[in-house]
Amino acid sequence: MEIFDIIKSVIFGIVEGITEWLPISSTGHMILLNEILPLRIGKNPDDFYSMFEVVIQLGAILAVVVLFWSQIWPFGRKNNKAPLAKTGIGAWVKTDIFVLWFHILVSTIPAAIIGILFDDVFERLFYNFQTVAIMLILFGIAFIVIETRHNGKSAKINSLVDISYTTALMIGFFQLIAAVFPGTSRSGATIVGALLIGVSRTVAAEYTFFLAIPVMFGASLLKLVKFGFHFTGEEAAILIIGMIVAFVVSLIVIKFLMGYIKKHNFIVFGWYRIVLGAIVLLCGIAGLL
Repeated sequence: MEIFDIIKSVIFGIVEGITEWLPISSTGHMILLNEILPLRIGKNPDDFYSMFEVVIQLGAILAVVVLFWSQIWPFGRKNNKAPLAKTGIGAWVKTDIFVLWFHILVSTIPAAIIGILFDDVFERLFYNFQTVAIMLILFGIAFIVIETRHNGKSAKINSLVDISYTTALMIGFFQLIAAVFPGTSRSGATIVGALLIGVSRTVAAEYTFFLAIPVMFGASLLKLVKFGFHFTGEEAAILIIGMIVAFVVSLIVIKFLMGYIKKHNFIVFGWYRIVLGAIVLLCGIAGLL
């Protein structure tokens, strides 16, 4: 294993940790980074990278689990606002968190079905700089338009408990767009969808974080099964390094984002997406990608 490959893995982990949670497309950035700084590991480098760019997200997901453990673990008597029963085992069951997970599972259905059936097709057709650039720009415009229209208006849904099954399914369909088109941003798509149907920024962000847990675990498992779990020592080391770096960076980025959106909107991310998309498009036309 060469030191330059380790440095590459660290860089990919940093980019993943930053872009997974900001609505600017982690997959899009990873595709572009691999164009500039190719990660060629193992006997089948294309197969390894296809797995690596998805499984590295588990490091970022672990940061959500650590930071929001009390809000996502459905068992315990401490801070149990809605126990299943007043005494006995039921007193340890947090029904409000179970309902939240049922909603999250509903949100995963559209992308899960389409992803399992057509994952390879979408990767072959759309995982390129043209799609990334176009979706960066389109959803950048969407953020600016939606935030401008919602300026000064009160959100209809200001708590996770207010999210209904219908709302959850609608958010799931927005997530499906990101599953098909890299550059959309899974968090970007779900946040845009949530804002459109009246969810507050804070709740939209938190729901997006929690929704990422089953989505990324499912996607990672699918990639690992396709890869075959046959890792060389070098491949395993590169993957683990990337995941650890993504975890540490994600801890910082998530805390930053939750503080940021309490005082600001998402328009700055919209402009970032538009500028980056334009740069990518121009570089691609010039033959630099």
